Amino acid sequence: MGKGRYLLKRFIYIVFVFFIISILMFFIYKIMPGDPVTMMLGDAKANMKPDAYQRLYDQTRENLGLNGPLIVQYIRWIGNMLTGNFGYSTQYKKDVIDMIGTPMLNTVMLNLVSMLVTFLIAVPLGIATAVRKNGVFDKTIQVVTIIGYSLPSFIIALLAIFAFAVKIPIFPISGVRTAGFEGNALQTALDTLWHMSLPVIVMSISGIGSITRYVRAAMIDVLRMDYIKTARAKGLREKVVIYVHAFRNALIPVVTIATAWVVSLFGGSIVIENVFLWPGLGQTLINGLMQRDFSVVLTMQMFYVVLSLTGNVIMDIAYTIADPRVRLEN
Repeated sequence: MGKGRYLLKRFIYIVFVFFIISILMFFIYKIMPGDPVTMMLGDAKANMKPDAYQRLYDQTRENLGLNGPLIVQYIRWIGNMLTGNFGYSTQYKKDVIDMIGTPMLNTVMLNLVSMLVTFLIAVPLGIATAVRKNGVFDKTIQVVTIIGYSLPSFIIALLAIFAFAVKIPIFPISGVRTAGFEGNALQTALDTLWHMSLPVIVMSISGIGSITRYVRAAMIDVLRMDYIKTARAKGLREKVVIYVHAFRNALIPVVTIATAWVVSLFGGSIVIENVFLWPGLGQTLINGLMQRDFSVVLTMQMFYVVLSLTGNVIMDIAYTIADPRVRLEN
């Protein structure tokens, strides 16, 4: 009963925050300079008579739902969005829902692989450094992770391109697949992973640095606890003490930073996608801003809002999985 009540409260909270942010985002973009209709029509004005162009302009503006007071436009927009109609892209000349699928798939694919690589490396590395605290291995990893955590992602991206695409041409610089590539499903997947390698490496470096340090700090605190000394005194194997008793209790603070990092990863990939010309949501968002394609931009922004709000709920649920003593209603 408690979990159901908690989830209901969180759902109401998500809905409330979603609508507040949607109002702010909608009106912010509406007051930005630039006319999406003019940009959509492009050079039509130069090739048409003034009266004909004005009729076309008015008709296009009406079709895009830009007539009427802003509050009416908002109600129409949010109503359409909640029913799966994200509007019309003035840049791509098609409905947003028809052009967003591929960029979203590319972004989700890139971020999921980056998350997998980050956690597979950072968690064992954090445990190993905590167990070998103040040793040569620990100090070396601390220096490396500080460097990786401190450098901006675009600097790491430029260094990676110079090292692994220019000096040692191992990986491609841009794109999802090789131009003109044809092959079976396995060959296509391998070609995609090859193109994804540099962006994943760059996105993982910062994550590995931060997650490793948090896992190390949490593990060091737990390894000082009396119950860990008791477990060792009972003669339990060191691996059992570390991975069964210590690590599970160290997960509580790690869950917080890990969830926040996963949410920020999707937003941070905007920079990486543009550096590596990866056709994902980041590149779509930047192009939409440049072209005043507000339907696309608002859809992207609301996607990140929903992702962030959902991440908070997942974080709370993860607490209860990591430690049954935590109760959602509290």
